[in-house]
Amino acid sequence: MPLDDAARLRAAADFVRRHDSDTLLPLLLPGLHGPELASVAANCRFAHVGLLVFPRDQRHLRDLLAVNGLAEDTPSCPSVVVRERLARRHRRDVAELDVRILRPRVHGPADEPRAVEVFALTVPAGSALEQVAAHERALDHEAHLAFALEHPDPLVLRGLCAVLTRLGARPDGGGYNPHENGTVLYFATPDTRCGYRRIELYAPGDHREALAAHTGGRPGADRPAETLLHLLTGAWTTQALAAFARLRLPEAMDVTAPSRTRELARRTATDPRSLATLLRYLAMLGVVSEAEHAEHTEAADGHGAFRLTDLGRLLRADAPDTMRPLALMYAGPFYGSFAALDHSVRTGRPAFDHLFGENHFDHFARDPELADLFDRSMAASSRMFGPLPDHPVITAAAQAPTPRTVVDVAGGNGELLGRILTAHPSLRGTLLERPHVIEAARRSLGSLGCGARCDYRSGTFADLPHGGDVYVLSRILHDWDDDRCREILRHCARAMGARADLLIVERLLPTDGSPSLATAWDLHMMCNVGGRERSAEHYARLLADAGLELLDRTPLPLEAHVLHARRAARPGAADAHGLPHGRGPAAGGSDSG
Repeated sequence: MPLDDAARLRAAADFVRRHDSDTLLPLLLPGLHGPELASVAANCRFAHVGLLVFPRDQRHLRDLLAVNGLAEDTPSCPSVVVRERLARRHRRDVAELDVRILRPRVHGPADEPRAVEVFALTVPAGSALEQVAAHERALDHEAHLAFALEHPDPLVLRGLCAVLTRLGARPDGGGYNPHENGTVLYFATPDTRCGYRRIELYAPGDHREALAAHTGGRPGADRPAETLLHLLTGAWTTQALAAFARLRLPEAMDVTAPSRTRELARRTATDPRSLATLLRYLAMLGVVSEAEHAEHTEAADGHGAFRLTDLGRLLRADAPDTMRPLALMYAGPFYGSFAALDHSVRTGRPAFDHLFGENHFDHFARDPELADLFDRSMAASSRMFGPLPDHPVITAAAQAPTPRTVVDVAGGNGELLGRILTAHPSLRGTLLERPHVIEAARRSLGSLGCGARCDYRSGTFADLPHGGDVYVLSRILHDWDDDRCREILRHCARAMGARADLLIVERLLPTDGSPSLATAWDLHMMCNVGGRERSAEHYARLLADAGLELLDRTPLPLEAHVLHARRAARPGAADAHGLPHGRGPAAGGSDSG
């Protein structure tokens, strides 16, 4: 006789608390051991146990969670994958199956944060879905153990799939959930010693090419019309996020408790019914979550209550890594130009210039508010800079016996330079920027306490100061065509001493056709800026044309990379220190330093 939902939840939570990746993987895949086990365990971690339950209503679901010590106020989002699997298995209309995902937190044996992934299909007493519930409880089709990829690289994902298949795991479906931007690949295991016979690999992001290979079809091939509709409504998402930010809704929402829609409408001077419509759409995206407590859902205004999620908090103006300026920029000037994308494709020229009569740099410079928004939107992606202060070139410069200088070329408001100087008090900085940006950079770096160690230069790329030890070009080259990039890099080469280093921060186009933020930004740069994203090999050729040599590349957050280059060595040439060019310490001083 199958266990009831409460007992199944209890068993799942206990399992999560007892096991870890190293002990669990051999139980699931008995042929996995030695170096191969170590490699698989290093690339994916045990994340949760998943199961499908069938509460009578929301109150019953809260009771099921509470009796097992699981958080009752766990945010939920729609399940795309399980809903479609149920529809196919039971020949039901997808619209009948409102399956929600909840992930109440549970801690592992070493206090690691994990979860029980609960798929909840409401089945009221007497419902026609009771037969579905009985069948699913008996066979537990959706019960699985999930492993999350630590680094969702397409090559790693394909490698893990190959290992699992070779060890006898059989592909068992999967899907992409646009509501949380995650891809799941399921496997059935023929021989298991832990009671679960299905494995889920979870990869953040859109990996539908890998999914198609896994399921043996094209992405969306089984539901092309629905897939196309989701794609066509992408513009609505952009504007919904921007409206959320413009109306200051994230700041108006209580960060610790649900906020009633009518009260939010009063605080933000919005129409309660229209606001509820916007919030329900944003809940589908995971930006907010709809509160399920009876005292909120039964509010007299009928519009319920919502809480801000971690995703939504990034749109607060006061968030440490706020992305609010990006939302306003992408839904503002850049949004309009995408309506003329066909102009860019026909002519090879930016649609932005076509619509506004000038390039975006000149257009923004004429409007102080737009110029400020643009600079803040560039700083909004600053989380990609997190590892840069620890780059070997920077740390070697910081450890040099005499003070070294980092030159940030077109460094905006000094966000990146400030991180580097704050992390390394021995370093000095030089910021080269446009005149109207310099003052904002002075204020920003001064507030960080490193303004006294920074020199500010107003000018163009031709005004690059000589004698720096490390030159940084962060998200600059993708603004320009190849000829202009070569010119910028030649300015760098002339300013750099023989042992100076150049660090270039950019996104890299994949060479295998895998989905990538760089591919999306390539379209954006073409339409709005007239620039382009490039592969590492393309950058290597541009560097070589400028007399520079690409030495290595290192991944950064937000799918960015830092490329390390130096002046190319001339055979037999030596610098002032008697060392062959390019062979000194990783960040040694320049000839003039």
